[in-house]
Amino acid sequence: FITHMEIQARKNKIENDVFEELCGAIGREYVFDNIEERECYSFDTTNVKSMPDLVITPHSTEQVSSVLSIANKHNISICTRKAGIDLTGGAVPIKGGIALDLKNMNRIVELNASDLTISVEPGVVTNDLQREVEKFRLFYPPESGGKSFSTIGERVAECTGGMTGMKYGVTRDYVLALEIVLPDGSIINAGRKTLKSVAGYDLARFFVGSEGTLGVFTKITLKLLPMPEKTSTVISFFRDIDSALNTTDSILMKNHLNLRSLEFADKTCIDAVRDSTEVEIPSEAEALLLIDVDGNEKNVANDISRIDAICRENSTLKTLIAHTDEERNRLWDIRKLISHSPSKVDYKRFNEDLSVPRSKVRDVLKKVYELSNTYSLQVAAFGQIGEGHIHLNVLSNSADADDVSVHDLVSQILRDVESNGRTNISELAPHETEIMNDLKKMFDPKGIMNPGKVFGNSSAHRKGAKSSKET
Repeated sequence: FITHMEIQARKNKIENDVFEELCGAIGREYVFDNIEERECYSFDTTNVKSMPDLVITPHSTEQVSSVLSIANKHNISICTRKAGIDLTGGAVPIKGGIALDLKNMNRIVELNASDLTISVEPGVVTNDLQREVEKFRLFYPPESGGKSFSTIGERVAECTGGMTGMKYGVTRDYVLALEIVLPDGSIINAGRKTLKSVAGYDLARFFVGSEGTLGVFTKITLKLLPMPEKTSTVISFFRDIDSALNTTDSILMKNHLNLRSLEFADKTCIDAVRDSTEVEIPSEAEALLLIDVDGNEKNVANDISRIDAICRENSTLKTLIAHTDEERNRLWDIRKLISHSPSKVDYKRFNEDLSVPRSKVRDVLKKVYELSNTYSLQVAAFGQIGEGHIHLNVLSNSADADDVSVHDLVSQILRDVESNGRTNISELAPHETEIMNDLKKMFDPKGIMNPGKVFGNSSAHRKGAKSSKET
């Protein structure tokens, strides 16, 4: 972490050399150098913290272009910021410089219901977009627990998944076109509004998930889908994890049901939310499955009936079926609570994500619990089990944020599951990383765009930050 003297030295340099230039280019009212404002931009939802030297809140593509052009000329780093709810450290300005907040670029530019597309600025909140397209019986499938405050810009920058990824895919599958300001201030348009565009390289997809290391998105065009006629939700509680996993195998591999969502949570997660939900949870429950099905009404009813029967065949303790939005929200509130509640069980939690082939989930969970016993630490596991994506929380009552046993456990888990297909930069071969670094240097030769992230030695990716991208 940078020292106070380093902060002051950089702050003074920016004030003396380029502060007036930035104010003259975009307006003094959009440039902040006070300590209170800068403090608010020094962290996200990880344990990492680092102070920016300036905070700038542009209102247009032209203003973003001016800021980047000046920053590039003076070798000042840029960390793009939206809602700041990232779980990867992507929004932390670990090299200081400028925190570029796009919250004021929040317009829905164009909604074309006939073409099933919508163009928005990066600061548009996901929930606001969803509500707008619902007026036309359309929906934007990538859905996360944080949709009420996450922005489209950060979701594209992180290429987030979400609750519906099993059936509908992740953010990259819906990005058609991007307006991007490059580090030198030039503006390019990547992709097309058409659903089929195969001329040349797919630049739009290349930028998705780049975490602000290549440029700044100022307009995003997304693909929409017709809203399903019906969506129903099932929650089922089990006496042990094996029964829950047997149920998922039967649903997916034997009955081949095409689910919208299939979520899992273990006993630690269940115990953490038991007193916070209106749903009565069996006292002996050690695992739960939360399942969504959508489509036409007849098919949904048939699938729900089959899921209910499969749960009973696998000795469910209790199964609830929700048909109305109110009933569905009550069940999904349990999942939202789980995202935040494991930390109530103990003093501190350390987050990691595991993404493995669906057929390996059982082996990975078994190994995780074996290792947690070896290290005498409690773990909480939950997530999109239908996709093989597991959120792992290691819980510790140590006041030491760098608890050695916790980091040893996490390292051992990652080593043991690496061969099963863990999603992380470390799974890339050296020559792949080299190619990606070369591409980074081509777009950002001075290295000003979110330095230290993705391929850098960022402390944000070493301490307390998730390695994969889930909001």
